[in-house]
Amino acid sequence: MSEARNIYREADALDNCDVEAAYARWAPIYDLTFTALLRPGRRAAAAAASKADGPILDVGVGTGLELPMFERDTQIYGVDLSEPMLRRAAHRVARERLANVHGLAKMDATRMAFADSSFACVVAPYVLTVAPEPEAMLDELARVVRPGGEIVLVNHVSRKDDPLAVLETFLDRHVAPKLGWRPQFPWSTIGDWIDQRDDMTLVERRLLAPFGLFTLVRIQRLQVEPATETAPEPAELEYA
Repeated sequence: MSEARNIYREADALDNCDVEAAYARWAPIYDLTFTALLRPGRRAAAAAASKADGPILDVGVGTGLELPMFERDTQIYGVDLSEPMLRRAAHRVARERLANVHGLAKMDATRMAFADSSFACVVAPYVLTVAPEPEAMLDELARVVRPGGEIVLVNHVSRKDDPLAVLETFLDRHVAPKLGWRPQFPWSTIGDWIDQRDDMTLVERRLLAPFGLFTLVRIQRLQVEPATETAPEPAELEYA
């Protein structure tokens, strides 16, 4: 395990109660506060996911800011942990007549009520930093995406050479539960997870506006053939 991940683990842990409480506070002002800042990442994620041939799951759909950004012929399902955020997403769906949104539901992204391989693509913008157990969340995203499908992430990824690194560390240790997310998030959390799985491969990783503050990550689930047992080679006979 990398040093960066150890630092991440040592910080005070978030839990779902922290996240729900924080986003109940954020819900009334979330769109006003974050629409412009997070729009480029949401557009990039929606554009990548809209290429999928099949239903799309939007994890951490929040107030539904990216829902109008998907192609209208895509079939979208959205889940979030916060009921106040979901209520605003439902109002957006009705207001903008988003007939391609087939359902919104409250779910924990580490324990979702979907069958294995249900979706052609799973998109999760700005969610991993919210998850108390990001690797468990990635495992669950991998479970519900089909072989050949993609997981599309947008997230802030910390860099050691970033002037904001010291501030991120301070905020991570002192105010993360109140914010509802972790300001400090090392690439190793995603990279190590990919490396440890035979069925996942990194397709794309690129910086996004504004100022490269966020990163788009596309991960494909591979079609892994089950291992077949082969008969052992016969031992070579030895003669005295």
